[in-house]
This record gives sequence, structure tokens and C-alpha cells, in this order.
Amino acid sequence: MHLRVGGLARACPSRSCAGCRARSFSTSHLRRSVIIHAGHVQSLNESTNALVSFSTETHNLNFHGPLSNLTVAIKDNICTMHLPTTCSSGMLREFTSPFDATAVEFLKAGGANIIGKANCDEFGMGSLNVNSIHGPVVNPYHSPNEKSVPWAERERRSAGGSSGGSAAAVAAGMCDAALGTDTGGSVRLPASYCGITGLKPSYGLISRWGVVSFADSLDCVGVLGKSVDTVKTVFNSISSYDPKDPTAAAPRTRERAKASAESLLSTLDVNLSSPDLSSLRIGIPQEYFPFELNTTIVTAVRKVLERLSSLGAQLIPVSLPSTPYALSAYYVIATAEASSNLARYDGVQYGTRSPLLPGADKSKPGNVYAHTRSAGFGAEVRKRILLGTYALTADAFDNYFLQAQRVRQRIKTDFDSNFRIPNAQLSNPSPNPDGVDILLHPSAIRTAPRLDSDAISGLGPYLQDVMTVPASLAGLPAVSVPAGLAADGWPVGVSIVGQWGSDELVLCIGKVIERTSDKDNINLKLIANALCGLDTA
Repeated sequence: MHLRVGGLARACPSRSCAGCRARSFSTSHLRRSVIIHAGHVQSLNESTNALVSFSTETHNLNFHGPLSNLTVAIKDNICTMHLPTTCSSGMLREFTSPFDATAVEFLKAGGANIIGKANCDEFGMGSLNVNSIHGPVVNPYHSPNEKSVPWAERERRSAGGSSGGSAAAVAAGMCDAALGTDTGGSVRLPASYCGITGLKPSYGLISRWGVVSFADSLDCVGVLGKSVDTVKTVFNSISSYDPKDPTAAAPRTRERAKASAESLLSTLDVNLSSPDLSSLRIGIPQEYFPFELNTTIVTAVRKVLERLSSLGAQLIPVSLPSTPYALSAYYVIATAEASSNLARYDGVQYGTRSPLLPGADKSKPGNVYAHTRSAGFGAEVRKRILLGTYALTADAFDNYFLQAQRVRQRIKTDFDSNFRIPNAQLSNPSPNPDGVDILLHPSAIRTAPRLDSDAISGLGPYLQDVMTVPASLAGLPAVSVPAGLAADGWPVGVSIVGQWGSDELVLCIGKVIERTSDKDNINLKLIANALCGLDTA
């Protein structure tokens, strides 16, 4: 039998025709399923505003890939060929990328079904997902205190940022997992607020090629999921070396770090119903319990520590003395890099050009650029560009930018001196046999703030990252997992931080915490089931 394809006759043995018809049937059946699922997702999205565009195409899915049974959402600052990439900004309102980011390519190769693009803070700048042209993201979590209250009357709380749309989409049951980006806590903070798992990997393990830059030395593609296992499956599928990414960690460095982590994992019996953690040393950094920390969050973290201790883990107080300066250093470095990265959006090279008002002076290019940038960028982005530009001026460079880089190096040194596993990125690391294997601390200083509260204005949003910024400055892997509920009935997250390249170790301990969590406080399966049927009455 001959099939005519593109004007060329191709022989198709009769034995294969049944397979062709079967594949055709399965593809059409899948397409119908995708359309039905997309309709369900859009109905859920009306209550959360988590997604800003939706996919109804399958795009040649790999039915036998490791991700073939997963639905995934992509943060709107990660390039996709078949969906817009707006970065939640008026500057890129009409932009659709001609290529997929490497992480998206890996997802498709693994068979993942991409359902749409997730809302985010504009260009990833924010902690509460309120800086978006698409509007704020509403946290879909159902507090036990409001079970009998109709959805329309429940309090609206932030989903966290900047990857709030990714977290809310997972928490609301729209997808199994989502990609986000983490610059200073933008994956871990939303995961904590929404009661899900969020991983910021070691810097350089997941390719940044195709990710719209905020701060190049800090940006990481992260993974959010319903469970640690889901996050780990996605992470393993997208964390391969990419030669297109100049910041990608070299294969030899990856192998060296993996070997060090596996030597420790081999001493832990974590796959048992009652794991043996007697060889695990957990550091409790005293600087991560500031006076701003809500006391009920401390209670939830203490319960996690008690459970780990009952499994044999050694709890060791440690000090990271440079931590109090981390937030200040972060905002200097991040805004300076953002100022440089966003200089390209002038309406001529990149970005949507805004026409000048009648009578405006068009003789000076600066006037054209300034009008486009003022109209295209939101208030938060403009503020950070101004701060970063000032930090890079000749008068401020030494006192601000270089000083922030010195603080960053001290923070890295603090972490290296406390970990027992040596830093594989260093040519001559100094092992510390008396060090700890992981650090454990609260993911956030509070539960999700109300969208109409004072916490989302003034300095409040900038303080949300105080717990997550140090690991970002050091480029270390950190995963936030649910740790129970605070007194107000909203989720609390706990973060596990490891040495660079110890991503499998932090996920492994995250799995132990997930498995031994207090079911009376939080049951993720029940929450996910409830969220899949949001009451919109």
C-alpha cells in the first residue's frame, strides 16, 4: 500500500497499517482528551487567575517518555513556540518566541503534556504575584476555617511570587507540575504559601537557555509539584547539560558533586516505612529564626525537627553570620543585573513600541526610548531599573555593587564551612568532617498574606524573601515541602538546603518529611481533591 505524503509516495507494509490506524486513533483520542482537560482547567482558572494562556494541541507527544502521564504548566517568562511569552509585561504583550527553551524541549521529549503558560510577576520581579498585567494570582488553598464558606466570600490571599501562577496551578489541580524560575525565592515562597513542593536546583544544573533574564547570576529554572516524587521526576528529565547555556555546570563538575552526595545517600535507609537517619547531620541555622518570624511557623518547624530526630537524625545548631546582610546584597546585585538585562527593551531592538504623543519631540532617540519604556514597564520594574542603574554608576559602584559582591562571597564561604560535603565547584575544597549534611529552616516568615492587606505594599513584599535569598546568592539547591498548618489554618513550608550538586539529597530528605508529616495538620491529597472542585458559588 502507498501513502502520498507531501507529493512523495512512501511504501507502508500492510502489517504496519494497523499500527498506523491505532496511532491515529490514539492521537485523535488524546487530542479530544486534551481539549476536554483544557476546558476544565479554564473553569478552574476563573477563580485563581493562575494561567494566562492555554494549549489545546498535543504537538507530537512522546507516549513512552518518563513524563507521558504528567500535565505541566510553564511560567510566562520561559520561551515556548506555540504559546505567547509575555513575562506578564506590557513590553512583551504580543511576543511569541520562535523557539522553545531547552527546559521546555526536554519536557516535550519526555512526553509531558504542556497545558499553558502561568501568570507571574512582571519579568519575575516580585514576591506576591501582584505585579502583572494579567492581574494578581489568588491562592487556591482552602483553609479548614473556611470549609463552609462559599468561594466568592472567602478571603483572597497571595499565592506568592514571582512564580505564583505556577504554584497556584499545581495547588488547584490544573496540572501535576509546573516550571517556575527562582531568583531569590520565587519558587520556594509560592510553594510554601500554597502548600505544595517547590525545588530551586543548584545553579547551572538546569539550562537557562530560552529563559527571559532577570538577574543572570541568580536565575534558576525551578520545579513545583504536588509531591516530591513528581518534582524529582521532572527535575531528572530536564537537568541535563546544555552546551547552549554558558552558565551550565560542566559534566565533570556534575559528576563530582553527584558522587559526593551519593556517598552520603548510601549510608541512609530512606526508602523504608521507618527510615534510619542515624548518619544524617542536620544543621539548624540560628540566623533563620528572626524576630519577624511568626511563632506558629516555629511550632510547625519544631514538629518536623522532632520527627526527624525520632528517626535518628542529629540536630546541630550552626551559625551563618553573614545572613543578616544577604537581603541587602541581593537587591543590589539583582537590580543591577536587571538594569543591564532590560536595557534592550527600547521598542526598536526588542519590545512593543509605544507611539509618541502628538507634538512630542521625535528628533532625539532618547525621547522615543523613554516613552516606550515608561509605557511598557510596570511600576515595580521601573523602580528596580532605576535602583540597579544607580548601583552601577561610577559614584556608587564601589560602595554598593562591589560591596554586595563581597557579602555574597562571605555567604558562600559561610555555607561551605558548615557543610560536610565539599563544594565540587572549587578546585581545592576543604572538607569539614564535623560539618552538617543539610540545613533546615522555615521557607517564609509568615503564611500567605491577604491581597488587601498592608503586607503587599511598602517594604512588606521585599521582606518575604529574607529566608530564601541566602541559598540563591550561594547557588545552592533548596526544596520547600509542606510542614503543616499555622494557627490561621494556612500552609507552612520548611526548606532543606544542601551543598552545591546535592539536589538528590535534599529531595530525598524532603520525601522523608513528606512521608512522615502530621496527617492531622495537612493532607495534600484531600486538599488537591477539594481544589479540583472549587466551589464558585
